[in-house]
Amino acid sequence: MLKYINKLQDKRVLVLGGTSGIGFCVAEACVEHGARVIVASSRQTNIDKTIQRIQTSYPEAGDRISGKTCDLSGDDMEDQIKSLYDFATDNNTNKLDHVVNTAGDSFKLVKLADATYEDAMKMGKVRYFGGLFLAKHASTYMNVSAESSFTNTSGVNSEKPGENFSAIIGFATAKEGMTRGLAKDMKPIRVNCVSPGAVQTELFSQFGDEATVKSIVEKFKALTLTGTIGTPENLAESYLYCMKNYFVTGRTLQAEGGYLLI
Repeated sequence: MLKYINKLQDKRVLVLGGTSGIGFCVAEACVEHGARVIVASSRQTNIDKTIQRIQTSYPEAGDRISGKTCDLSGDDMEDQIKSLYDFATDNNTNKLDHVVNTAGDSFKLVKLADATYEDAMKMGKVRYFGGLFLAKHASTYMNVSAESSFTNTSGVNSEKPGENFSAIIGFATAKEGMTRGLAKDMKPIRVNCVSPGAVQTELFSQFGDEATVKSIVEKFKALTLTGTIGTPENLAESYLYCMKNYFVTGRTLQAEGGYLLI
């Protein structure tokens, strides 16, 4: 009898931010492990491309991969969250086993002297408040068991911020604190948080041409004990751990190549 590699077989997993970067690889890994995966993104075109990519890589996946739009930045955030949960559970007929939140949005660092209330609240809407209200409604749509999990995402800047992070960094730290609170409020469902270091995703293309990106990657590598930069596939393993280990809750799992020790 298989004891380890089939823990996600036929489980129902919802991945927010599941159309690119870390979220995509989490969705892909869950499909590979036999789960039924629902990806959420703010753009339908991204969902369509993700479904096609995964079905091409895993032809046997069939209808085990699906998706729905959900924009956590909108004023109707809670309505969109409940609509997403209804879709992901066939109107609460088939309960979710795991919810993974990797959703984020673009932001621009601002100097402390230039920070405004509006800037700060905008940077926290998706990152913190979206996750909070996602958790608020989760238990209604999940199998309430220690085998179920809700996983947040923060980042190593919460412990080792760079310059001009003051206006945003509190939301990453708060998400880790929220994780501990949710672990109590949502028990026995397990709640954890993954804190990635530098991870080379599609977003690196916005830094410039190939030579520029390579230079940035080398700088990040030099800041780790492993001499490497993270990949979305590396990080997906952290989320799998949070889903598959039924005895871990209220924890923040760091995956940063030793960056915090330098």
